[in-house]
Amino acid sequence: MVYEEPGTLAVQASGLAKHYRGRAGTVEAVRGVDLRVTAGEVFGFLGPNGAGKSTTVRMLTTLMTITAGTARVAGLDVAHDPDGVRRRIGVALQEAGLDPRQTGRELLALQARLFGSTRAEAATRAQELLVLLELEDAADRRIKGYSGGMKRRLDLASALVHEPEVLFLDEPTTGLDPASRLTVWDEVRRINGRGTTVFLTTQYLEEADQLCDRIAIIDAGRIVRQGTPAELKAGLRERRGLAVDPTLDEVFLDATGRTRERVAGEVQEVTA
Repeated sequence: MVYEEPGTLAVQASGLAKHYRGRAGTVEAVRGVDLRVTAGEVFGFLGPNGAGKSTTVRMLTTLMTITAGTARVAGLDVAHDPDGVRRRIGVALQEAGLDPRQTGRELLALQARLFGSTRAEAATRAQELLVLLELEDAADRRIKGYSGGMKRRLDLASALVHEPEVLFLDEPTTGLDPASRLTVWDEVRRINGRGTTVFLTTQYLEEADQLCDRIAIIDAGRIVRQGTPAELKAGLRERRGLAVDPTLDEVFLDATGRTRERVAGEVQEVTA
């Protein structure tokens, strides 16, 4: 196991586990996950249905208790200081929790007030985020009239209100058309370029290949492959003696022991 120097890790998990009591006995959803996410990178977290991907993310974001192991996010212990962790992270879930009756500006200003900003500070922060996410023209329209891509960008803005050190994105482009997906990619790059660490779960292998500095693949509750996209491709190429680098899709299939028939449409967020 490789450890970076103290102070460089945005996310650190050791032996992280989550067990449930089910009708058939104990269900081990996550079984000893080790993760090291360096501050400032875009980290991709991939896995097939039921692999433990979302369960891991929910533990890291304080939304679910930890059965065993330890996790530190933004330098704080998740189990012992969940409130502190929540103040340092932003979370944009797959289903955006947006009030359709509000305007984009009202939503962002309210979020800022909830994090302790004064009315003037909240108005200023809302305007900054509207500019950052290129939503100025729609700022004073009700959210119910926003397109899917605009709602995704507004949800990103909402997660950034308190300037989090780590931003967790749960399948941010699921259901978007190709043009909107590319726009969200640009926003993720821009957010990361301003210094925010991004922890990204996605069902799109191309998305992970384009955005992520490093990737971890989880299957059956354990990390089965980890590295940069280039390292993962080169490793599979060498192991199989291929003439050219494989795609990240092929790396995923190899790591999880799935076939193209089994994996088609399957890589979605676990609901456990």
